[in-house]
Amino acid sequence: MNDAMPLGPGAEFDAIRRLLERWGPLAAGIGDDAAVLRPPRGDLMVVSVDSSIEGRHFEAGWLSAREIGYRAVAAALSDLAAMAARPLGVLIALGVPGQWRAQLDELADGIGEAVGTARTHILGGNLSGAGELSISTTVVGSAYAPLARNGAKPGDRVYVTGRLGAPGWVVERLRAGEPPGAHRERFARPTPRLAEARWAADGGASAAIDISDGLGADARHVAAASGVSLDLDGARIPCVDGVSVEIAVRSGEEYELLLAAPRPLDCVEFEARFGIPLTEIGRVGTGTAGTVRISGVAAANVGGWNHFSS
Repeated sequence: MNDAMPLGPGAEFDAIRRLLERWGPLAAGIGDDAAVLRPPRGDLMVVSVDSSIEGRHFEAGWLSAREIGYRAVAAALSDLAAMAARPLGVLIALGVPGQWRAQLDELADGIGEAVGTARTHILGGNLSGAGELSISTTVVGSAYAPLARNGAKPGDRVYVTGRLGAPGWVVERLRAGEPPGAHRERFARPTPRLAEARWAADGGASAAIDISDGLGADARHVAAASGVSLDLDGARIPCVDGVSVEIAVRSGEEYELLLAAPRPLDCVEFEARFGIPLTEIGRVGTGTAGTVRISGVAAANVGGWNHFSS
């Protein structure tokens, strides 16, 4: 069991007790009005919030309740990874409509799995009724020197972690009424690259962003924030098997990292340590701020991928 305070009576608190039973030691100090944190001395606090709303960010028919809970928290934790922050805890705000209440345990298990994988804790949150299922996750972390997207300088090398394209490929198949295929697991269970980002920061990375809107769109965010251009080699972009570079460039919800670094990062050491590739895919240039050029990819295909827009 966790060290939560005793809760009062009522259906809402009965549901919270159910959640706490599922989370066990993953939940820390729940029951007061707010959480109290003590970051490591000298570190800066890094805080972000991310919402996952039924019909907008996910389709219930594509994912299990456990996967929906897991993905919502993993997406928020990826924002900490983008800044090379170490997670201190998460707060979960759940809006649960009547038709989802029977699956509350499964949602809780998915949330707990993501929290446990990140080696952090659930600090509190909120539970309410809603017209559609929504999960808002606030993540709290710390970093001595957070990475940001505005640190890229001309001449920096540009890297990407992992292999891209799986989420975009799966969504295209699902929208066409086809089975999701071999890459479904990568779509349903993304991994926030928390340790990988801290490794890159320790190795001298100058800027970072997580690939949530697609490589092309997020590269533009870095270029605009840093006041630079990016020149990427389409032939070097690492894609999952059977997926074209065009899909990989616009595939969102990857949660891999796009990094810039003034000196070479050790790609061999990275892969040996984390089991995924780190690939140099281009350079930071001095062209028009916010411009991204990807050789072999038409400019029209460089934009982001909005999976669930209506």
